[in-house]
Amino acid sequence: MTSAIIVAAGQSTRMGPHVDKLFLPVAGCPLLVHAWQRFDSAPSIQEIVLVVRDGQQGALADLAAQGRFTKPFRLVAGGQQRQDSVWNGLAALSSAAQIVAIQDAARPCTSVALIEATIQAARRDGAAVAAQPVSDTIKWSDDGAFVSRHLDRSRLWAVQTPQTFRVEIIRRALLAVRERGLQVTDDTAACEIIGQPVKLVHVPGPNPKVTVPGDVPYVEMLLRTQ
Repeated sequence: MTSAIIVAAGQSTRMGPHVDKLFLPVAGCPLLVHAWQRFDSAPSIQEIVLVVRDGQQGALADLAAQGRFTKPFRLVAGGQQRQDSVWNGLAALSSAAQIVAIQDAARPCTSVALIEATIQAARRDGAAVAAQPVSDTIKWSDDGAFVSRHLDRSRLWAVQTPQTFRVEIIRRALLAVRERGLQVTDDTAACEIIGQPVKLVHVPGPNPKVTVPGDVPYVEMLLRTQ
């Protein structure tokens, strides 16, 4: 079985006060619904776990009723950090789940083709991540004020989601993170801790994440033109 975890438990702090970006109307429906629909449409996905802030389960159930989703889903309360929310999502997977694709709920433009590509790569290699080569020139700063050195961008990739794994691998990786008291900003970083190679899956088009208010018009334009 192949499952998806959609992480929707963030606080949306960078969107401004009293704004929950996941419920923002974008291109005709709440932002979260777009990401949910992509995974609901992916042929390989057989179940979806949505990790939400505790207390939002009712609002998400209402969205589900409006969205006409076809895949089985369950709602799970998130944790203090993203890695804790993913851990809670993993605990809620079906016992038959062998592959899991983990997605940021605020990344609504992810194509079904990309979802499927990461699933195939994870089946083959154990772990895979959607990524794009960095096009900007990148500098390192020791103090945050002056350039310290230049980095070779030909070796740099910006990782996105989905990040897709064999279930036993990501569970083992996040367990190592928890046992060592570490914090990681994405799930592939946990794989690095246990020495698990992660396959880069090239993203051919835009796959942005909504983080600040200025991201919304761009994402809406993409959704309306896709």
